[in-house]
Amino acid sequence: MSFLDLPQIIHDDRHIIHVDMDAFYASVEEQQHPHYRHKALVIAPDPRQHNGHGVITTANYKARQYGIGSAMPAIKAVEKIPAAQLQFTPPNFPLYRQISSQIHQIFNQVTDIWEPVALDEAYLDVTHNKLALDDEIRLALIIQRTIKRQLRLTCSVGVSYNKFLAKMASDYAKPFGRTVITSRQAQNFLAQMPISKFHGVGKALQQKLNQLGLHTGQDLQSVSVDFLTKKFGKTGFLLYQRAHGIDNQPVKAHRQNKSIGREQTFNRPIFNDQLTQQIFQQMSQQVAQTLQQKRLVGQTVVIKVRTVEFVTYTRRRTLEHFTNNAELIFQVSQQLFEELALQTQPLRLLGVTMTNLSEQNFEEIELF
Repeated sequence: MSFLDLPQIIHDDRHIIHVDMDAFYASVEEQQHPHYRHKALVIAPDPRQHNGHGVITTANYKARQYGIGSAMPAIKAVEKIPAAQLQFTPPNFPLYRQISSQIHQIFNQVTDIWEPVALDEAYLDVTHNKLALDDEIRLALIIQRTIKRQLRLTCSVGVSYNKFLAKMASDYAKPFGRTVITSRQAQNFLAQMPISKFHGVGKALQQKLNQLGLHTGQDLQSVSVDFLTKKFGKTGFLLYQRAHGIDNQPVKAHRQNKSIGREQTFNRPIFNDQLTQQIFQQMSQQVAQTLQQKRLVGQTVVIKVRTVEFVTYTRRRTLEHFTNNAELIFQVSQQLFEELALQTQPLRLLGVTMTNLSEQNFEEIELF
């Protein structure tokens, strides 16, 4: 018997909740500016003031009724929404990050095993939880109501025995929805779903599946694992598993880095201002690269300087906005060093660190 012929075993002993904030950025803006609630709100710079440029980060549900969604050119909103109804506002990521942090604190009260996907969604493994409850549906309701009560924001929750189905469930009834998928219900639930609704299936793969006559979850369930793996390799095997309600990926416990830094000790003390500047620049680039690789941004730059007399100085500056930009980190580091006025002293150690870290969301990338 080959590996692909082995029976597919469903492990349904875990309790996973997927929390997805409803139109998060737009809802936060509506909370800050109540009059926005009566508008078709689009989170993007107004393209009429930027030569038609700009990309939509997200939109509220009124704007979505006009077919407006994230990653669309902002000019589409101008074309589709009546001017009297349309409201643009640029994204305020520091604010969204602050609210997201408060949501994460609520997760921490329930379980230590939670995995952020973006600022506005996360998976929680509540199989063993801090509230000592064995009712995952009640836990999901507690999370939903706590967010609503404390932050006056709504979220949709999906409850199931794996991450894939929990995500499918939270998408099923938005906004402020609650959907539960048990192991007995999974295949029937997935059978009725169009493939376009399967989390992780992009447009290119969807088109290839449609060309093979596969349009729904039921169509995927009707074909063999051999057929799908011959057509799509490993992706085909994963498709077969997902269509049958199988996903054994663990929820990766969130471990936030407290800081990321680089420092260098010199066997021979350095005197040269130009060399000092060069070292700060190199370390700033290394710190920025690590931040970018870990999809993190920081708000506070810290430098560390030690003289040959082993006197250690640390200086820090908190920026107005989060960043992982090497040039900005270097500029702030150099300013802090110049303020110390140690240029004439021999130095044994230099260091650059970024603290006050947060996750970087993909929408923060400059798109125009």
